[in-house]
Amino acid sequence: MKILGSLLLALFVCAPLARAAELGPEALVRQITEDVMNAIQHDKALQEGDKQKALALAEQKILPHVDFRYMTQLALGRNWRAATPAQREKVVQGFRGMLIRTYSNQIGSYRGQRMVVKPTHLAPGDTDATVRNSFVSPGRPPVEVDYSMEKTADGWKIYDIVIDGVSLVATYRSQFAQVVRNGGIDGLIARLEQMNEAGAGQ
Repeated sequence: MKILGSLLLALFVCAPLARAAELGPEALVRQITEDVMNAIQHDKALQEGDKQKALALAEQKILPHVDFRYMTQLALGRNWRAATPAQREKVVQGFRGMLIRTYSNQIGSYRGQRMVVKPTHLAPGDTDATVRNSFVSPGRPPVEVDYSMEKTADGWKIYDIVIDGVSLVATYRSQFAQVVRNGGIDGLIARLEQMNEAGAGQ
């Protein structure tokens, strides 16, 4: 869960949506990084792990910059085609809720970190990009974090995160496949709802 929290940390953003829609992938990630680190540095409640405050901020600020539907589609793999439209929406909402809760539970752990955004080179017309970054903590080896992003009508969106070679989408694809094998799409929906209910009750 600590790794997943690291994957989700820099999704929190305070940039105005109109401005963010105009930014390229590297500039958007850089803006996200600056805002999240400033928020943690200057907000004692976030530093102390105020889950409700972190959850409210995540709900408000993450969604515009993450394509949760595409992320869920990739995580479900071939099972996405087998799901009905109603089932797909329930899985998207359940997956979204689980990721945001994981983020909100981990945000207090990242005081003292900084993030280095590496240059991203795009050819004219590119609609897919990988923004490479490093989480740097005093006395520890850097953690490499890559953001897979796509260009949409609403600007660049994150659809996968890879930390030290481990993809969030690929990790959940194997987990989701096992749950679907045992209980079908409805079993996965029930599992996600159960996890979110347990998280809400903590």
